Amino acid sequence: MKKKILDCAIADFLVYGFKNVTMDDLAQKLGISKKTIYDNFSTKQELVAEAANTIFENVSSTIQKIHREEIDPVKSLFDIKKEVTKYYNDVQNSPQYQLQKYYPEIWTSIKSKELKKFGKLMTKSLEKGVKMGLFRADIDCEFISLLYFNGIRGIRDPKLFPPQHYKFEDLLMQYFSYHLRAIATPKGLELFNSYNAASKP
Repeated sequence: MKKKILDCAIADFLVYGFKNVTMDDLAQKLGISKKTIYDNFSTKQELVAEAANTIFENVSSTIQKIHREEIDPVKSLFDIKKEVTKYYNDVQNSPQYQLQKYYPEIWTSIKSKELKKFGKLMTKSLEKGVKMGLFRADIDCEFISLLYFNGIRGIRDPKLFPPQHYKFEDLLMQYFSYHLRAIATPKGLELFNSYNAASKP
């Protein structure tokens, strides 16, 4: 039952946001009593925390798979963008916006895990790009990796980029362009432009 509740909660949180979905909503949708939900999750905060961490782990697994199978580190950025934009809407009921605004402790916990999960992956991807001649040989890969994650956090900050004014997918594409133009060789930039053109409808 716990997994059934969690799966339903995740599905609704991703559509309506963490704040907007109530325990009553979930109980009605599942056809169970609210008490049954509370028998498995003592508070909504606990349910949100487990749901947010499950979503994070699912996205993490996909990103790790992309890195393992990457053709080149430029292509992996486009594949990762396609994956993460599934979870980031551009309205105030988006999961990201509501998690940051109404559950800041959970959001902070998720952010603290990102660098641990992906820091080494990003550094290795940058090193691979250098070896392939896509990125400049003089870059400090570990330093660039830290800058990259700091920038990703920045564009997800609703105080800097209110979701009612900025489309997350566009912000991500602009950030990738900014990031790659700072480190890419002419060969890498040509590849980026090629993937970018192919990704447009």
